[in-house]
Amino acid sequence: MADSPVFVSSTAAASVFSWSDAIDALAKAYAVETGPRAAPPRTVADDEGAWLRTLSALPAGGRYFGTKLMARVPAIRDSVVQYVIVLWDRETSRIAAFIDGLEVTAFRTAATSAVALDRLAPPGPLRLGVLGSGLEATMHTRAFAAVRPIERIVVFSPTPERREAFAAAAVADLGCEAEAVSEPREAVEAAPVVLAAARSHGERPILYGDWLGPEATVVSIGSTVPHQREIDASVVEACDLIVCDTVDEVAEQTGDMIEAANAGVDFRHKLASLHELVAGNLGDRLAHAPRRMFKSVGGGLQDVVVAELILRKALVAGVATPMPLDFDAKDPKD
Repeated sequence: MADSPVFVSSTAAASVFSWSDAIDALAKAYAVETGPRAAPPRTVADDEGAWLRTLSALPAGGRYFGTKLMARVPAIRDSVVQYVIVLWDRETSRIAAFIDGLEVTAFRTAATSAVALDRLAPPGPLRLGVLGSGLEATMHTRAFAAVRPIERIVVFSPTPERREAFAAAAVADLGCEAEAVSEPREAVEAAPVVLAAARSHGERPILYGDWLGPEATVVSIGSTVPHQREIDASVVEACDLIVCDTVDEVAEQTGDMIEAANAGVDFRHKLASLHELVAGNLGDRLAHAPRRMFKSVGGGLQDVVVAELILRKALVAGVATPMPLDFDAKDPKD
């Protein structure tokens, strides 16, 4: 059973994960233009409330390629979302690993945002306004700290205890100043960099354009499907350049951009791909854009690149669990 796959748990993945390694790997992946057949759009199947989403990619130069799957049946009481990333090995054409995708999803989202932020924000330490105090907000601040020193964080979330705990953890983990505030506008107005990482109850916007300073960098990661909202249409209107990890999906399949289009905001000319940003192809567009935004929906390329990195490290560290099974294989000549 030498070719049997391994399983990497979220605990094992976290034990070998490195922000700097993940950010470097994603930067290298986005520096290469990936064709639509190598990283196709996500698919979503749904029926009577149940849904299944898949994100696939074959990264250029990688040993592994694969698919992330996630599903949920909302009608079931206390239903949850579980994620699994399946990797195939280019050298054997066999399934190499099953990786619990919960932590990987948070890691890859924040690491990708850090790749974009490092190229969008002006040089120097960061003063950061954060909307949200959950897992994504926590992961993003740690990822940002891997590319820039953070001087100060001002955080808002609706629950006082959670925003205070977030600020205290930032001080302890990052060595920066941190303050929790009772109104979202207070977190944003004096911040050159704004992280929107929390959709509100009722899918109402949590960030508005008139809160932004004349020069600002926004990272928005909370609206990834049509019914979700995070930023107001006025933010889309206020930003001069909007970099997207997947341009068409951001423009056509996120609630924020759908609502901006419905409000008459012309934003198509503002859009650019993360590949263009990382490859250094934006030139004057970037130089003449005082307000910039990175808008993310996530993608299979991010999942597979980070999952491969974790698999390689887990194998070396001995924390990948061999699975007592083998798959039958079809000979394509038959």
